Amino acid sequence: MVKAAVMPGPNVPIEVRELPLLPPGAKRLEEGAILLRTLYSEVCGTDVHLHHGRLAGVPYPIIPGHVNVGEIAEIGGTVLDPDSQPLRVGQVVTFLDVHGTCGRCWYCTVAKASTRCPARKVYGITYSANEGLLGGWAEMIYLKPGVRVLPLPESLSPERYIGAGCGMPTAVHAIERAEITLGDTVVVQGSGPVGLSCAILAQLSGATQVIVIGGPAKRLQEAQRIGADVTLDIAEFTPEQRLQRVRDLTHGRGADVTIEASGVAQAVTEGLAMTRDAGRYVIVGQYTDVGDIRVNPHLDINRKHLEVRGCWGSDFSHMWRGVQVMAKHGERYQWERFITRSYGLEEANQALDDVAHYRTVKALIDPRR
Repeated sequence: MVKAAVMPGPNVPIEVRELPLLPPGAKRLEEGAILLRTLYSEVCGTDVHLHHGRLAGVPYPIIPGHVNVGEIAEIGGTVLDPDSQPLRVGQVVTFLDVHGTCGRCWYCTVAKASTRCPARKVYGITYSANEGLLGGWAEMIYLKPGVRVLPLPESLSPERYIGAGCGMPTAVHAIERAEITLGDTVVVQGSGPVGLSCAILAQLSGATQVIVIGGPAKRLQEAQRIGADVTLDIAEFTPEQRLQRVRDLTHGRGADVTIEASGVAQAVTEGLAMTRDAGRYVIVGQYTDVGDIRVNPHLDINRKHLEVRGCWGSDFSHMWRGVQVMAKHGERYQWERFITRSYGLEEANQALDDVAHYRTVKALIDPRR
Protein backbone atom coordinates (compact mmCIF):
# COMPACT_ATOMS: atom_id res chain seq x y z
CA MET A 1 0.00 0.00 0.00
CA VAL A 2 1.13 3.55 -0.82
CA LYS A 3 0.23 6.83 0.84
CA ALA A 4 -1.37 9.45 -1.38
CA ALA A 5 -3.01 12.84 -0.85
CA VAL A 6 -6.47 12.53 -2.40
CA MET A 7 -8.83 15.34 -3.39
CA PRO A 8 -12.30 13.83 -2.78
CA GLY A 9 -14.20 16.62 -4.52
CA PRO A 10 -14.49 20.37 -4.98
CA ASN A 11 -14.08 22.38 -1.79
CA VAL A 12 -13.54 19.22 0.27
CA PRO A 13 -10.34 18.93 2.35
CA ILE A 14 -7.52 16.75 1.01
CA GLU A 15 -7.29 13.34 2.67
CA VAL A 16 -4.22 11.13 3.02
CA ARG A 17 -5.21 7.60 2.03
CA GLU A 18 -3.44 4.29 1.54
CA LEU A 19 -3.92 2.95 -1.99
CA PRO A 20 -2.73 -0.21 -3.77
CA LEU A 21 0.58 0.00 -5.59
CA LEU A 22 -0.86 -1.49 -8.79
CA PRO A 23 -4.02 -0.47 -10.67
CA PRO A 24 -7.27 -2.29 -9.84
CA GLY A 25 -7.18 -5.90 -11.05
CA ALA A 26 -3.46 -5.90 -11.90
CA LYS A 27 -1.30 -8.64 -10.38
CA ARG A 28 1.99 -7.38 -11.78
CA LEU A 29 3.50 -4.42 -13.57
CA GLU A 30 2.26 -4.13 -17.16
CA GLU A 31 4.70 -4.49 -20.03
CA GLY A 32 5.97 -0.99 -20.75
CA ALA A 33 4.80 0.48 -17.43
CA ILE A 34 7.06 2.12 -14.84
CA LEU A 35 6.82 2.59 -11.09
CA LEU A 36 8.25 5.95 -10.12
CA ARG A 37 9.27 6.82 -6.56
CA THR A 38 8.17 10.44 -6.16
CA LEU A 39 10.85 12.95 -5.23
CA TYR A 40 8.82 16.12 -5.77
CA SER A 41 5.43 17.08 -7.16
CA GLU A 42 4.47 20.69 -7.69
CA VAL A 43 1.48 22.57 -6.34
CA CYS A 44 0.31 25.07 -8.93
CA GLY A 45 -2.62 27.27 -9.73
CA THR A 46 -4.28 24.43 -11.62
CA ASP A 47 -4.46 22.44 -8.39
CA VAL A 48 -6.21 25.38 -6.73
CA HIS A 49 -8.68 25.51 -9.63
CA LEU A 50 -9.27 21.76 -9.23
CA HIS A 51 -9.95 22.21 -5.53
CA HIS A 52 -12.42 25.00 -6.25
CA GLY A 53 -14.22 22.94 -8.91
CA ARG A 54 -13.39 25.32 -11.77
CA LEU A 55 -12.45 22.64 -14.32
CA ALA A 56 -15.15 20.62 -16.06
CA GLY A 57 -15.16 16.83 -16.29
CA VAL A 58 -12.76 16.10 -13.43
CA PRO A 59 -13.35 12.51 -12.17
CA TYR A 60 -13.13 13.12 -8.41
CA PRO A 61 -11.65 11.69 -6.27
CA ILE A 62 -8.26 12.45 -7.81
CA ILE A 63 -4.61 12.42 -6.80
CA PRO A 64 -3.40 15.90 -7.83
CA GLY A 65 0.09 16.58 -9.12
CA HIS A 66 0.58 16.79 -12.86
CA VAL A 67 4.26 17.79 -13.06
CA ASN A 68 6.64 15.56 -11.14
CA VAL A 69 10.16 14.28 -10.81
CA GLY A 70 11.08 10.89 -9.40
CA GLU A 71 13.38 7.90 -9.35
CA ILE A 72 12.57 4.80 -11.35
CA ALA A 73 11.82 1.96 -8.92
CA GLU A 74 10.67 -0.75 -11.34
CA ILE A 75 10.22 -1.17 -15.10
CA GLY A 76 7.90 -3.57 -16.89
CA GLY A 77 10.22 -4.93 -19.57
CA THR A 78 12.22 -2.53 -21.73
CA VAL A 79 11.20 1.10 -22.08
CA LEU A 80 13.21 3.51 -24.23
CA ASP A 81 13.93 7.19 -23.64
CA PRO A 82 13.67 9.79 -26.47
CA ASP A 83 17.22 8.92 -27.58
CA SER A 84 16.23 5.25 -27.93
CA GLN A 85 18.25 4.27 -24.87
CA PRO A 86 16.76 1.84 -22.33
CA LEU A 87 15.56 3.45 -19.12
CA ARG A 88 17.15 2.04 -15.96
CA VAL A 89 16.07 1.49 -12.37
CA GLY A 90 17.51 4.31 -10.26
CA GLN A 91 17.40 6.97 -12.97
CA VAL A 92 15.95 10.35 -12.04
CA VAL A 93 13.30 11.25 -14.61
CA THR A 94 10.31 13.38 -15.33
CA PHE A 95 7.40 12.56 -17.64
CA LEU A 96 4.85 14.34 -19.77
CA ASP A 97 1.65 14.56 -17.77
CA VAL A 98 -0.42 14.41 -20.98
CA HIS A 99 -1.10 10.80 -21.90
CA GLY A 100 -3.19 9.00 -24.48
CA THR A 101 -2.93 11.55 -27.28
CA CYS A 102 -4.18 9.48 -30.18
CA GLY A 103 -1.90 10.62 -33.03
CA ARG A 104 -4.71 9.84 -35.49
CA CYS A 105 -7.37 12.55 -35.12
CA TRP A 106 -7.63 15.71 -37.21
CA TYR A 107 -5.97 17.84 -34.51
CA CYS A 108 -3.03 15.47 -34.18
CA THR A 109 -2.44 14.81 -37.87
CA VAL A 110 -3.63 17.89 -39.76
CA ALA A 111 -3.62 20.84 -37.35
CA LYS A 112 -0.45 19.55 -35.63
CA ALA A 113 -2.05 20.67 -32.36
CA SER A 114 -1.94 17.61 -30.15
CA THR A 115 -2.86 19.70 -27.10
CA ARG A 116 -6.39 19.80 -28.56
CA CYS A 117 -6.65 16.04 -29.12
CA PRO A 118 -10.02 14.92 -27.69
CA ALA A 119 -8.49 11.63 -26.48
CA ARG A 120 -5.79 13.21 -24.30
CA LYS A 121 -5.71 12.42 -20.59
CA VAL A 122 -3.67 14.24 -17.97
CA TYR A 123 -2.03 12.85 -14.85
CA GLY A 124 -3.29 14.55 -11.72
CA ILE A 125 -6.30 16.05 -13.50
CA THR A 126 -8.36 13.67 -15.66
CA TYR A 127 -7.55 10.33 -13.98
CA SER A 128 -9.51 9.19 -10.92
CA ALA A 129 -7.77 7.93 -7.80
CA ASN A 130 -9.93 4.84 -8.24
CA GLU A 131 -7.91 4.03 -11.38
CA GLY A 132 -4.56 3.93 -9.58
CA LEU A 133 -1.60 6.07 -8.58
CA LEU A 134 -2.02 8.49 -11.47
CA GLY A 135 -1.02 11.76 -9.81
CA GLY A 136 2.12 13.03 -8.15
CA TRP A 137 0.90 13.74 -4.61
CA ALA A 138 1.78 10.19 -3.62
CA GLU A 139 4.78 8.16 -2.54
CA MET A 140 4.75 6.35 -5.89
CA ILE A 141 3.40 7.11 -9.37
CA TYR A 142 2.26 4.45 -11.84
CA LEU A 143 3.35 5.40 -15.35
CA LYS A 144 1.15 3.65 -17.87
CA PRO A 145 2.63 2.12 -21.02
CA GLY A 146 3.18 4.89 -23.56
CA VAL A 147 3.81 7.68 -21.06
CA ARG A 148 6.68 9.78 -22.42
CA VAL A 149 9.54 9.65 -19.92
CA LEU A 150 12.55 11.98 -19.99
CA PRO A 151 15.71 11.42 -17.89
CA LEU A 152 17.13 14.55 -16.33
CA PRO A 153 20.62 15.48 -17.55
CA GLU A 154 23.36 15.19 -14.92
CA SER A 155 23.66 18.98 -14.86
CA LEU A 156 19.99 19.41 -13.90
CA SER A 157 19.07 18.59 -10.31
CA PRO A 158 15.53 17.47 -9.36
CA GLU A 159 15.15 20.64 -7.28
CA ARG A 160 16.11 22.91 -10.17
CA TYR A 161 13.78 21.09 -12.54
CA ILE A 162 10.76 21.15 -10.25
CA GLY A 163 11.47 24.78 -9.30
CA ALA A 164 10.41 25.60 -12.84
CA GLY A 165 7.69 22.95 -12.85
CA CYS A 166 4.80 23.15 -15.29
CA GLY A 167 5.59 26.83 -15.77
CA MET A 168 8.53 25.94 -18.00
CA PRO A 169 6.85 23.84 -20.74
CA THR A 170 3.88 26.20 -20.68
CA ALA A 171 6.24 29.14 -21.11
CA VAL A 172 8.13 27.37 -23.92
CA HIS A 173 4.83 26.97 -25.77
CA ALA A 174 3.90 30.62 -25.14
CA ILE A 175 7.28 31.85 -26.38
CA GLU A 176 6.91 29.63 -29.46
CA ARG A 177 3.58 31.31 -30.15
CA ALA A 178 5.02 34.77 -29.46
CA GLU A 179 7.74 34.59 -32.14
CA ILE A 180 9.97 37.10 -30.36
CA THR A 181 12.68 38.68 -32.50
CA LEU A 182 15.99 40.32 -31.64
CA GLY A 183 15.57 43.73 -30.02
CA ASP A 184 11.92 43.27 -29.02
CA THR A 185 10.35 44.76 -25.95
CA VAL A 186 8.27 42.10 -24.22
CA VAL A 187 5.70 42.69 -21.49
CA VAL A 188 4.81 39.72 -19.28
CA GLN A 189 1.56 40.07 -17.36
CA GLY A 190 1.84 37.85 -14.30
CA SER A 191 4.78 37.02 -12.04
CA GLY A 192 3.96 33.44 -11.11
CA PRO A 193 6.00 30.46 -12.32
CA VAL A 194 4.68 30.74 -15.91
CA GLY A 195 5.33 34.47 -16.09
CA LEU A 196 8.80 34.18 -14.58
CA SER A 197 9.82 31.46 -17.04
CA CYS A 198 8.37 33.54 -19.89
CA ALA A 199 10.57 36.43 -18.74
CA ILE A 200 13.63 34.18 -18.83
CA LEU A 201 12.83 32.67 -22.21
CA ALA A 202 12.03 36.10 -23.69
CA GLN A 203 15.58 37.19 -22.85
CA LEU A 204 17.06 34.02 -24.34
CA SER A 205 14.96 34.61 -27.47
CA GLY A 206 16.49 38.04 -28.07
CA ALA A 207 14.27 40.50 -26.25
CA THR A 208 16.33 43.45 -25.08
CA GLN A 209 13.72 44.89 -22.74
CA VAL A 210 11.50 42.69 -20.55
CA ILE A 211 8.81 44.27 -18.37
CA VAL A 212 7.05 42.11 -15.77
CA ILE A 213 3.73 43.23 -14.29
CA GLY A 214 2.42 41.38 -11.25
CA GLY A 215 2.77 40.82 -7.52
CA PRO A 216 3.19 40.34 -4.66
CA ALA A 217 6.61 41.81 -3.95
CA LYS A 218 8.44 38.49 -3.40
CA ARG A 219 7.51 37.36 -6.90
CA LEU A 220 8.66 40.64 -8.42
CA GLN A 221 11.94 40.30 -6.54
CA GLU A 222 12.42 36.98 -8.34
CA ALA A 223 11.60 38.71 -11.65
CA GLN A 224 14.34 41.25 -10.94
CA ARG A 225 16.77 38.49 -9.95
CA ILE A 226 16.30 36.63 -13.24
CA GLY A 227 16.88 39.75 -15.33
CA ALA A 228 13.62 41.62 -15.87
CA ASP A 229 14.50 45.21 -16.81
CA VAL A 230 11.40 46.73 -15.22
CA THR A 231 8.84 45.38 -12.75
CA LEU A 232 5.48 46.98 -12.01
CA ASP A 233 3.60 45.99 -8.85
CA ILE A 234 -0.15 45.88 -9.44
CA ALA A 235 -0.62 47.00 -5.83
CA GLU A 236 1.31 50.21 -6.47
CA PHE A 237 0.35 51.19 -10.03
CA THR A 238 -3.16 51.60 -11.42
CA PRO A 239 -3.98 50.09 -14.83
CA GLU A 240 -3.72 53.56 -16.36
CA GLN A 241 -0.32 54.12 -14.76
CA ARG A 242 0.93 50.71 -15.92
CA LEU A 243 -0.17 51.45 -19.48
CA GLN A 244 1.51 54.84 -19.45
CA ARG A 245 4.71 53.37 -18.02
CA VAL A 246 4.90 50.79 -20.83
CA ARG A 247 4.33 53.50 -23.42
CA ASP A 248 6.99 55.71 -21.83
CA LEU A 249 9.47 52.82 -22.04
CA THR A 250 8.70 52.20 -25.73
CA HIS A 251 8.68 55.72 -27.20
CA GLY A 252 4.90 55.79 -27.06
CA ARG A 253 4.40 52.69 -29.21
CA GLY A 254 3.76 49.91 -26.70
CA ALA A 255 5.32 46.46 -26.41
CA ASP A 256 6.26 44.48 -29.50
CA VAL A 257 4.98 41.34 -27.76
CA THR A 258 2.79 41.00 -24.68
CA ILE A 259 2.27 37.66 -22.94
CA GLU A 260 -0.69 37.29 -20.58
CA ALA A 261 0.23 34.79 -17.82
CA SER A 262 -1.85 36.19 -14.97
CA GLY A 263 -5.12 34.25 -15.13
CA VAL A 264 -7.03 37.50 -14.54
CA ALA A 265 -9.63 38.28 -17.20
CA GLN A 266 -9.24 42.06 -16.88
CA ALA A 267 -5.55 41.73 -17.70
CA VAL A 268 -6.51 40.95 -21.30
CA THR A 269 -8.08 44.38 -21.84
CA GLU A 270 -4.95 45.97 -20.41
CA GLY A 271 -2.65 43.77 -22.47
CA LEU A 272 -4.40 44.63 -25.73
CA ALA A 273 -3.92 48.30 -24.96
CA MET A 274 -0.23 48.09 -24.07
CA THR A 275 0.76 46.14 -27.21
CA ARG A 276 1.91 48.27 -30.13
CA ASP A 277 0.20 48.54 -33.50
CA ALA A 278 1.08 45.47 -35.61
CA GLY A 279 2.30 43.75 -32.44
CA ARG A 280 1.49 40.32 -31.05
CA TYR A 281 -0.52 39.36 -27.95
CA VAL A 282 -0.31 35.80 -26.56
CA ILE A 283 -2.88 34.67 -24.00
CA VAL A 284 -1.68 31.67 -21.97
CA GLY A 285 -2.95 32.38 -18.45
CA GLN A 286 -6.71 31.94 -18.99
CA TYR A 287 -6.80 28.24 -18.10
CA THR A 288 -10.22 28.49 -16.45
CA ASP A 289 -13.30 30.59 -17.14
CA VAL A 290 -12.95 33.61 -14.86
CA GLY A 291 -15.51 35.76 -16.63
CA ASP A 292 -16.04 38.07 -19.57
CA ILE A 293 -14.40 41.33 -20.61
CA ARG A 294 -15.42 44.09 -23.00
CA VAL A 295 -13.39 44.39 -26.19
CA ASN A 296 -13.91 46.88 -29.00
CA PRO A 297 -12.95 44.87 -32.10
CA HIS A 298 -12.28 48.02 -34.12
CA LEU A 299 -10.21 49.99 -31.63
CA ASP A 300 -8.53 47.16 -29.71
CA ILE A 301 -7.69 44.75 -32.53
CA ASN A 302 -8.50 45.66 -36.11
CA ARG A 303 -7.35 49.29 -36.30
CA LYS A 304 -4.21 48.30 -34.40
CA HIS A 305 -3.52 45.50 -36.89
CA LEU A 306 -2.96 43.40 -33.75
CA GLU A 307 -2.34 39.67 -33.78
CA VAL A 308 -3.92 37.79 -30.86
CA ARG A 309 -2.91 34.17 -30.21
CA GLY A 310 -4.20 31.70 -27.65
CA CYS A 311 -1.90 29.09 -26.14
CA TRP A 312 -3.25 25.90 -24.57
CA GLY A 313 -1.18 23.34 -22.67
CA SER A 314 2.09 21.85 -23.83
CA ASP A 315 3.40 18.78 -25.60
CA PHE A 316 6.54 16.67 -25.25
CA SER A 317 8.60 19.00 -27.43
CA HIS A 318 7.97 21.87 -25.00
CA MET A 319 9.02 19.76 -22.02
CA TRP A 320 12.14 18.49 -23.83
CA ARG A 321 13.19 21.99 -24.89
CA GLY A 322 12.60 23.34 -21.40
CA VAL A 323 14.83 20.67 -19.89
CA GLN A 324 17.62 21.49 -22.34
CA VAL A 325 17.36 25.20 -21.48
CA MET A 326 17.52 24.50 -17.74
CA ALA A 327 20.47 22.16 -18.18
CA LYS A 328 22.36 24.85 -20.15
CA HIS A 329 21.37 27.98 -18.24
CA GLY A 330 20.66 26.59 -14.77
CA GLU A 331 23.46 28.38 -12.97
CA ARG A 332 22.45 31.68 -14.53
CA TYR A 333 18.77 31.56 -13.56
CA GLN A 334 18.65 29.04 -10.68
CA TRP A 335 15.01 28.03 -10.95
CA GLU A 336 15.29 26.21 -7.61
CA ARG A 337 15.26 29.63 -5.93
CA PHE A 338 11.61 29.97 -6.96
CA ILE A 339 10.81 27.27 -4.35
CA THR A 340 9.33 28.92 -1.28
CA ARG A 341 8.42 25.80 0.69
CA SER A 342 8.06 22.02 0.51
CA TYR A 343 5.09 20.28 2.16
CA GLY A 344 4.49 16.70 3.26
CA LEU A 345 1.39 14.80 2.14
CA GLU A 346 -0.35 15.65 5.40
CA GLU A 347 0.26 19.35 4.70
CA ALA A 348 -1.41 19.38 1.29
CA ASN A 349 -4.33 21.52 2.46
CA GLN A 350 -1.95 24.16 3.76
CA ALA A 351 -0.01 24.02 0.49
CA LEU A 352 -3.19 24.68 -1.51
CA ASP A 353 -4.16 27.57 0.74
CA ASP A 354 -0.71 29.15 0.50
CA VAL A 355 -0.73 28.92 -3.31
CA ALA A 356 -4.28 30.27 -3.51
CA HIS A 357 -3.30 33.32 -1.43
CA TYR A 358 0.02 33.97 -3.25
CA ARG A 359 2.15 33.27 -0.17
CA THR A 360 4.58 31.26 -2.29
CA VAL A 361 6.37 31.60 -5.58
CA LYS A 362 6.61 27.82 -5.98
CA ALA A 363 5.22 25.22 -3.59
CA LEU A 364 6.14 21.52 -3.67
CA ILE A 365 4.77 18.29 -2.27
CA ASP A 366 7.58 16.07 -0.95
CA PRO A 367 6.05 12.70 0.04
CA ARG A 368 9.24 11.80 1.91
CA ARG A 369 8.67 14.51 4.54
